[in-house]
Amino acid sequence: MSDSDLLTKFIAGDRSAFRELFEEHNDAVLQVARYYAGERYEDVAQETWLAVCKGAHRFEGRSSFKTWLLHICANRARSLGYRESKYLSVDLQDPVAADRFDEGGAWRAPPVPFSDLLADNEERSSVLRVVHAAISELRDPTRAVVTLRDVEGLDTREVAEVLQLSEANVRVLLHRGRAYVREAVEKWRGGES
Repeated sequence: MSDSDLLTKFIAGDRSAFRELFEEHNDAVLQVARYYAGERYEDVAQETWLAVCKGAHRFEGRSSFKTWLLHICANRARSLGYRESKYLSVDLQDPVAADRFDEGGAWRAPPVPFSDLLADNEERSSVLRVVHAAISELRDPTRAVVTLRDVEGLDTREVAEVLQLSEANVRVLLHRGRAYVREAVEKWRGGES
């Protein structure tokens, strides 16, 4: 069932529909809340879901439910006094970036897709654990960008809107975050044999 269908059912009084929406999207809400509020992220997440409960009937469908939800989260964080950093310093001397990318930001050698490296389901599970651990080690806003883009499936424009970053900053952070994750997987693969 689509998010819009679940939202319609929730508005009509179906509590299980809200539970499904919550279970599907709460990780993304927590990630955005953590980006804005640090250790107080749970307060922001709770306020977000309360706002959705009160304002579900105002969803107009001009964006996806997830984008609408994450905008609410960012707005709740700001209204509670948390501020994000809109300007990022990009360290062009970052060792991860320097080893993998040329001066124009392109890969020096295109990476091999992870799917080509995996032999079986057990190995896939192991790689997923490594990927999730590497993402959790990233600092915000890089962690938020990688999670929203690659885990939650938002496009670059949506991530930029939710986190109030420029699309260029989102691309830079995504590039660097992906390189860090790829390096973690490569180290794991090198150490397993």
